[in-house]
Formats: sequence, structure tokens, C-alpha cells
Amino acid sequence: MHQTILVLDFGSQYTQLIARRLRELSVHSELLPFNSSLEKIRQHQPVGIILSGGPKSILDAGAPKCDPGIFQLGIPILGICYGMQFITNSFGGKIESSSQREFGHVNITIEKDKKTPTLFKGLPNELKVWASHGDCIASAPDGFSVSATSKSVPIAAMENPGQRIHALLFHPEVVHTDFGTAILQNFAHDICGCKGDWTIPSFIEESTKRISEIVGKGRVVCGLSGGVDSTVAALLIHRAIGDRLVCIFVDNGLLRYEEAKQVQRRFKSKLKLPLEFVDATDLFLERLAGVVDPEVKRKTIGAAFIDVFEEKAQTLGNFDFLAQGTLYPDVIESASSLGPAAVIKSHHNVGGLPERMKFTLLEPLRDLFKDEVRLVGEGLGLDKEFVVRQPFPGPGLAVRILGEVTKEHLDLLRLADRILIDEIRRAGWYERLWQSFAVLLPIRSVGVMGDARTYEHTIAIRAVESSDGMTADWARLPHDLLSLISSRIVNEVRGINRVVYDISSKPPSTIEWE
Repeated sequence: MHQTILVLDFGSQYTQLIARRLRELSVHSELLPFNSSLEKIRQHQPVGIILSGGPKSILDAGAPKCDPGIFQLGIPILGICYGMQFITNSFGGKIESSSQREFGHVNITIEKDKKTPTLFKGLPNELKVWASHGDCIASAPDGFSVSATSKSVPIAAMENPGQRIHALLFHPEVVHTDFGTAILQNFAHDICGCKGDWTIPSFIEESTKRISEIVGKGRVVCGLSGGVDSTVAALLIHRAIGDRLVCIFVDNGLLRYEEAKQVQRRFKSKLKLPLEFVDATDLFLERLAGVVDPEVKRKTIGAAFIDVFEEKAQTLGNFDFLAQGTLYPDVIESASSLGPAAVIKSHHNVGGLPERMKFTLLEPLRDLFKDEVRLVGEGLGLDKEFVVRQPFPGPGLAVRILGEVTKEHLDLLRLADRILIDEIRRAGWYERLWQSFAVLLPIRSVGVMGDARTYEHTIAIRAVESSDGMTADWARLPHDLLSLISSRIVNEVRGINRVVYDISSKPPSTIEWE
């Protein structure tokens, strides 16, 4: 059994990153709702607990609180941002609404007048960290000492070594914090005593065993999109139960250029997975006619997929489980089942199944981030072309067409997107980017071609860099490359006369436009 650090989720959009950073340190971590019972927490036998950040203030009426009995478990506890507020409130410290809020980069100073706190072992005395709070700790509780300060707040970190409690008013889990992973490593390895024995190979072995135990003698049907997530999920399940897995690939007409043909060829000839193919292009376009609202699009596509999938599955016999390639970011951006995080958008894999569908969901990747899934794929022997494939949304090109989805719009976007990806690959940028794609805007503008006036569509190019999809920065593609892409799209795609480049980061924007 792996040593486990529990993360109690108070609703921060960064909560899953805490678990991810711990796994990078080969430390097994699990997330639980902030209001989990003490009995449930004990069942996990944690060697440490981290209290996440969250959107609330501890000063708010009805502010979320976990069972204070966690402080009697005798294990190390780390509070991050809201978690620090909760610790302060629990032990009688003073919290105030700050006149100078801290959002973004903040410089902190590690206290030098005493032994270096264990959390900051081996770190410089000055750190640039990422803060996101409107309250400050005016005075630490009795028994706690200040371990870091900033110009804006008197207490940026505090600790009570006797009770093995530590707290930070900033986020070590985000990449914007210098030495953030080192801080978490000090907590996990030095304070909690973790050996670091959770690895991708161990995940593969344990997941295979778990899938086998869950499925028993049952059968599994998997909705295969051809992307990394569903591919890895299918391979993992196939490893566990063999031919009792059947994959169904639905061509919804919303795929990239010749993608349906490529998927069939790859999965039948290379991966040897049992694959059933359904062409439902006409049905999806019929259902999407006149639909422009992004959420309605997603739900329409999801409902149509279920109808097609269910009809095909019924022709293949009885199945007990439905497999999906759901990941952590899918869950946190759709709804917070673990904490009070704000809903960003619904996701095609999240939200359950219609009652008429008697399948039990099987989601072997639900606790992983995209980069972890890629590592699992490598461990399962996937070719590089599968592993490095950029994420593609479940609703496909429908959420990259702003406005109504029509055959004409899809044809324009496919050609523009193919040119973009061809040039991104040729320039050696494809594997450096998290995602790169074209978006068809509901805008027509005047242009001139061959001395004639045009009034045609506009394409937006989106290219971002990220490590997990939770945050992202727009990619600084070379101007010559952008010029080449723009020139090719305008010259080769009839109906496009203008190309723009999206320079928005996440947050405040999302990666996809819808």
C-alpha cells in the first residue's frame, strides 16, 4: 500500500494541481471533499493532509470548514491560502480583510532570525510566489511562529512544529511560484516521511488489477474518439480483460481533415483493438441545425452521441460497463464534485448517463492529468504519434465554429486547420505546444483578391503552451511562421480572406473559444 497524502478540496481551481505536483514527486495523493467525515479520512490512512485554497473567505457566513478532528490525528498538515485561513481560525488567530489584496506575483522573505523552517529547507531567502487572496493573517495563533512575510502582509507563512502544522498564504502548486515543487517536496518527503514509491508503472499494474476486479466476468464497451485519453483508457482496459472490451468509434462529422479514416486505419492495423465504426455525420448536423449557444451545442452533441452509441451497442450484445477517457481537468471544469469550485463549462464525459442506459461507468484515468496519461501511454507501448497528439475537444470542431455548425463552415475550418497543423509541424513547434488549432469566427469582412472585392470569413489561430491544461499562456510563434500560415490559409481556402492570432492566456480566457 502506498503512503498517501490527502488533499481536502475547498474549491480552488488549482486543487488538482496539488495532487499532480505530489505525483510528480512519486507521492500517492487523493482528493476528498472538504466536508469528508473524520472516519472517511481515517480509512485512507494518510501520512499527511493538505488543505487547499478556495474562493470563499473564512470571514463569510457559511464559510466551508472541515472536521477539526484532523488536527488530532497526529499527522502533518499543510494549509494553502484558504487552508491557512481555516487553520488560523481554528486555533484562535486573527484574520482581517486586507486593504491591499494580493493577486499575482508577490515577493516573500523567509524569516532569518531562527532556524530555517522545514518547508523552506534549501531555498533562497527571497522567493517570488503566486498569491490569490483578499484576506490576511493579522496575528498568528498561539504556538505558531511566522516563517515568511511580504511587503503587503505580515504573515505569508507560519508553522507550529510541535503540532506538525504548516501554512502558506500563497500557492506552491502553480508554476508561477518559484521553488513551489521544492516546498511541496519538503512537506511530503521531510515532514511526512514519504518514500516516493508511486510511479507510472505502479499505476499501470494497480489499475490493471483494479479494472479486472471491478469488471469481473462482465463486458465493457468503450467510446473511442481516437485521441490520447480514450486510446490509453482502451489499452489499459484491454490489458485487463482482453476481448471482453469492444470499442465503438462514432464519426460525428465534426472531426478534423480525414481523421475518421486515420483512426480506423491506426486502431485496426496498429493497436489491434476490437473496433466498430459508425458514420453518423448526417444525424449530428441535423441535430445541430440552428444551434449557436455553446452549452446547447455541447449538450446536443452529447445527447446525439449517446443515442448513436446506445443503438450500436445494442446490436453487439449485452454490456455491463461503459468506458470513458475522463481526466481530472474534465471534471474540475465541468462541476466540482469535490468542493465548491465555480463551473466553467460542461464536458462531454462528465455528468453521468441517462437512466435508460444501464451501464456502469468505468473511468480508469479520472484521477490523472493529461501529461500523466501520456506517460501511461508510453508505458503501454503506444507509438509517439499517439502519445504527443494534442488534445482535441469531445464536441470536435463544433466548439471551434462560433455560431451555427454547417457543412460549409466545417469544410472551411477543416482545410484551414490542416494548413495550420502542417506548418506547425514543419516548423518543429507541434510538440512544444499544448494545443494549436483554427477557429472559424462568425465574422465576414471586406478584402481584395485579384483586384476584386471580397466579403468572406475570418479565421482565428489559437496556440498555447501549458503543462496540464489548467493554466496556459499564448505561444510566441515566430512572425515568419504566422505570416506563412496566414498566407496559405487565405490563398488556399476559398471563403477565407482574413486571419487573426489569439494572444489571450488562461485565465482569464479558456483554451477553447466555446
